[in-house]
Amino acid sequence: MSAEILINVTPQETRVAVIENGIPQEVFVERANRRGLVGNIYNGVVRRVLPGMQAAFVDIGLERAAFLHASDITSSQSSSDTAARAASSAEGEQTGILPPVAARAEDTHHESISELLREGEAVIVQVVKDPLGTKGARLTTHISIPSCYLVFVPGADSVGISQRIEDEEERERLRALVTELAEAQVASDQPTPEGCYIVRTAAEGADESKLRADLQFLQQLWRSIGDAGAHAGAPQLIHEDLPLVIRTLRELVGTEIEKVRIDSRETYRKVLDFTEEFTPNLVAAIEHYPGERPIFDLYSVEDEIQRALERKVPLKSGGHLVIDQTEAMTTIDVNTGAYVGRRNLEETIFKTNLEAAQAIARQLRLRNLGGIIIIDFIDMTSEEHKRQVLRALEKSLEKDQTKTQLGEVSSLGLVQMTRKRTRESLGHILCDPCPHCTGVGYVKTAETVCYEIFREILREARQYEPKKLLVLASQDVIDRLVDEESANLAELEAFIGRPIRLQTEAMYTQSQYDVVLL
Repeated sequence: MSAEILINVTPQETRVAVIENGIPQEVFVERANRRGLVGNIYNGVVRRVLPGMQAAFVDIGLERAAFLHASDITSSQSSSDTAARAASSAEGEQTGILPPVAARAEDTHHESISELLREGEAVIVQVVKDPLGTKGARLTTHISIPSCYLVFVPGADSVGISQRIEDEEERERLRALVTELAEAQVASDQPTPEGCYIVRTAAEGADESKLRADLQFLQQLWRSIGDAGAHAGAPQLIHEDLPLVIRTLRELVGTEIEKVRIDSRETYRKVLDFTEEFTPNLVAAIEHYPGERPIFDLYSVEDEIQRALERKVPLKSGGHLVIDQTEAMTTIDVNTGAYVGRRNLEETIFKTNLEAAQAIARQLRLRNLGGIIIIDFIDMTSEEHKRQVLRALEKSLEKDQTKTQLGEVSSLGLVQMTRKRTRESLGHILCDPCPHCTGVGYVKTAETVCYEIFREILREARQYEPKKLLVLASQDVIDRLVDEESANLAELEAFIGRPIRLQTEAMYTQSQYDVVLL
């Protein structure tokens, strides 16, 4: 499928939108004062080893210590195990339907963390997940460095092929070619770092010259990282991943890109230099956008961003989705809404669920939702309908570059899936929790707050002996106290034998109040 890339650059932030068939599918945001850390390599210091958690906290120079699990530490594993782990991490896997338990299964066989690390020890680590919420960054010592067509994994010694390249002849051609290029490099006079090469999906059909250039670039980059690490203190950054614009183009190599429009002339020149050197087939697609109309107004990208921050997603049929993102998981509820169908209830439910499956796959990409995702489709009685809806969701997820795993429909009619989460979601980047509800999604009613105030007045009057009391609250609460609750307030004054004054505080939220003794 062909895609068009829109790139909006300002001194404060860079935004990238991926457009498919005239519809925004993904939006990436990177701010100058809060760049993503995924892919960065650090010389870190082990601060705490936690045998009970089989993990360690590592200082890499950030505000919060980063987290390193024993399963993410290179130890006595074989080269093939290391290569397989890095291939899965760097390249991702084909979307597939797994049993619910299998979708969350993890390899628990690893050495004790106490045997692998000691407090105060320096360790070279790579960030695989940005700090999310209150959690620090997630680290690994299984370093992997991607380029356009290859991923280099230091320490291993083999050639792996992306699972998404299905043609067996092409897999063998690429394996033989990369093996030959790596051996030729070893035979040369130049010092060659030992490592495994993972052939990415984008390399399908690539010729020898492209693969050789990629291989040489990766080797040179790893040598420079090694030199930096040898002379760096700890904690210290020794390699920073590419900025968002270049990183996006690197990851989309192999995708049929129709046009890349950039509204910054300086960034346009940088992108042109990068593509001329590494992806010359993209040069013709790169263009500077000089239009007076903001570039994100094309294809209504700004409107899509605003809609992606809302809970409710309307469907064309009249149904809708309700998406709630929590720290533990994201839940998606499917509703028929105003859609009543033309035939019968089962057919109406089936059509709504089919439409919802496509919309859900798009919303996951657009909002960059990750982690555990629970989908509550409308209950279906037909097993064939359940199968078709699940297959429709699986097919729609195939367009997603991010690794996903999909479970079967459970006995409760729920579908559980996971989507690899490495960076904050769009909502978390653009929004803060509501100061009124602190992220709960609800605030106490004015009636509830009034009754809390009454209880607080009684408590204070019994404990102390004030001459009078002053209630400070929001306008809505004060209005209710002088209107609907005026009789109750007068009764309370008579009961405690003290006058109660009311004062509006414009800065108070509806749930805030104070009872002051005078």
